Amino acid sequence: MSRRLRLILLVLGGLVLTAVLAVVTAVYLLLQPDRFTAMLQTQARNAGLELILASPASPTLFPRPALELSGITLNAPGANASILFAGRGRLTLPWQTLLGGSPVITQLEIDSPRVDLDALQDWLATLPAQPAGAPPNIPRIDTGISISRGSVVRGDELLLGDVSLEAGSLISGQPFPLSMSAITAAKTPLQLHLSATPRIQGNTLQLDNIELHLSQGSTLTLALNGSAHWHGAADAAASLTGKLDHADAGQYDISLTLTPADQSDPLLVALKLDGPDNHADLRMPPLELAHWWSALGDEQGQLQMPPGSGHAEIARFEAGNVSIEGLTLRAGDDVPAAASTAAPAKPALRKKP
Repeated sequence: MSRRLRLILLVLGGLVLTAVLAVVTAVYLLLQPDRFTAMLQTQARNAGLELILASPASPTLFPRPALELSGITLNAPGANASILFAGRGRLTLPWQTLLGGSPVITQLEIDSPRVDLDALQDWLATLPAQPAGAPPNIPRIDTGISISRGSVVRGDELLLGDVSLEAGSLISGQPFPLSMSAITAAKTPLQLHLSATPRIQGNTLQLDNIELHLSQGSTLTLALNGSAHWHGAADAAASLTGKLDHADAGQYDISLTLTPADQSDPLLVALKLDGPDNHADLRMPPLELAHWWSALGDEQGQLQMPPGSGHAEIARFEAGNVSIEGLTLRAGDDVPAAASTAAPAKPALRKKP
């Protein structure tokens, strides 16, 4: 190689290196990762949380402007366990942000997040009650969300693994899609698809044209349609009807009605189920019901009376690792007549191996 050619290559290499450095510097100055990091941490503090990153956000321009995050931890102040930990994240930004526009995030991607329900419930329990008469804060979610390879745990117990979630933006008048897939602790595939049209008017969030489809393996499928509205806190209402298909038990008509809390009654959900061998007409507070359902998986196998009122005759029902057989339930002061005249069967609860 001649001396002149070597000199030309060195000059060209220097120019390329200078151009690369200039692009990297320009990307950093345009995206200003520090302002986005500060914005996210401020939003977390406003919600009573601490957001910690293992290293500063790194910017990139291709295939679109974005910031790469690593080692994401979300904690409640003073808590022993993290609510969320994720190995990596990515914030996709609009091009106008590079030209001095407001710091807007169009897509949030999270890889391998781990959500601890115990830590989440502990944080929710510490939140102050909304002052009486204060207007509710209706959410507006402009950011699409993509989650891959996630998990949901309760302490050291795995509840859901291989969680994938895709959600669009929650903007008034535009369809809102959400889809999720996961594997239960019993290695059963779980899929959820939800679509609705949100309408935000003043302090009210209305969800029209709700279509919900839930399936658990090839055994259970739930399809519901209806509408809902939320006016802050426990002021929520919904009406959903549809079908519940169970491969071993047949098809059921099902309806769910959510009534808002008032001065004398908590938030209540009315469940009506009618099909072969299983009938139910129940009114239950959903938060207490969630605690009761969690207790069904107790290793001691104790069957406690669920909260609420109404009646139910369940010949056999299975969900996850819980199996209920021969359950007849009547609760509350105003108990409707039982749908079956057969003698009540002794309930049996067992946990599947």
